[in-house]
Amino acid sequence: MQTVSINLPETAFAALRKAPDEFVREMRIAAAVKWYELGELSQGKAAEIAGLTRAEFIAALARFKVSPLQYTAEELIEELAGES
Repeated sequence: MQTVSINLPETAFAALRKAPDEFVREMRIAAAVKWYELGELSQGKAAEIAGLTRAEFIAALARFKVSPLQYTAEELIEELAGES
């Protein structure tokens, strides 16, 4: 595993009312959820980056109001065309 260091203002922790370690954990989850939502990561890889199991990641998706089922427009058209 690799360590990445970033500088954050002290007010960042207070804004979310989180200790630094909780803030970092939440930031990892939020980034993984967003990258998954954008289609840049698979669900499994996003869960790994978030430091969660797949089931925990699906729960995080619900918390962030992101569907666990991500389709591109093409995939959705194909899916709907197959139902007729």
